[in-house]
Amino acid sequence: MQNFLDFEKPLLEIRTKIEELRHLKNTSENIANELTVLQDKFDKKLDEIYENLTPMQKVKVCRHQDRPKFDEIVNTIFDKFEIICGDRLYSDDASIKGGLAKIENKKFLVVGNDKGIDIDTRVKNNFGMAKPEGYRKAQRLFNLASKFNLPVVTFIDTPGAFPGVEAEDRGQSEAIASSIKCSINVKTPIFFFYNW
Repeated sequence: MQNFLDFEKPLLEIRTKIEELRHLKNTSENIANELTVLQDKFDKKLDEIYENLTPMQKVKVCRHQDRPKFDEIVNTIFDKFEIICGDRLYSDDASIKGGLAKIENKKFLVVGNDKGIDIDTRVKNNFGMAKPEGYRKAQRLFNLASKFNLPVVTFIDTPGAFPGVEAEDRGQSEAIASSIKCSINVKTPIFFFYNW
């Protein structure tokens, strides 16, 4: 079952009733009608709540744990995605993913943060906090986009750069600055999506 935010509690009550009815063995027309009524009520309440969000509630939605993750977004939007790994200098940073993608016959280069979907992948992906090798991987991908004239689609959803001493030892600040400069110099269009 999905997780509800504090201001979404009225939705939880309706969703609970829907789930209870769905688990009944009885598949009569009355239950089907009741499910339809409850779903309509849920949709109406959802629209009502989201039309009047406060700025803090919007922040909570942006940080919601059930928001779609990078892999889900890419697999939904693109027909094909081939991941490219490594920065060709130190290692591969799992918090930054990127590669070549296709929608029908159009080719793109996709880059984004991946926070992970469970505790194991979150730890592996450093909770979405990029290290220097992640920024260098992004530069490598931007350069490929320029070289092969591919539009770039980025999905940015990060708490920020990894603040560890080892990241600074490997040139974190230089890697960030260079990746910004590299993104500015890309010769193709870049589409940015923040906290999708």
